[in-house]
Amino acid sequence: MNTQSKREREKQLVSQMIALYCRKKHGGKGLCPDCAALNTYARQRSDRCPFMETKTFCSNCKVHCYKPEMRSQIRAVMRFSGPRMVFHHPVIAVRHVIETSKEKRRLGKTT
Repeated sequence: MNTQSKREREKQLVSQMIALYCRKKHGGKGLCPDCAALNTYARQRSDRCPFMETKTFCSNCKVHCYKPEMRSQIRAVMRFSGPRMVFHHPVIAVRHVIETSKEKRRLGKTT
């Protein structure tokens, strides 16, 4: 998978996780202002990530480029939404697990 495709998939997954988190925690149909700001920030980080070619996903990255307050917010979103993605967005969740496993195997073989 090329780097641009990985960026787009990561942004899609993070956006879905934030939307799920916001819907369940804050109610409403759209993103609340705080979740909208987090989504924008996370998407910008993905666009600027210099490690996208070699990493599998932000949560697996050894370099934490999120500001500390945003990092704690995104972690809360991932802890809440990660397990629930299988029920709300099964195709995205399964695709992420498969791609992450493939990437980990590939990186393990090349290093």
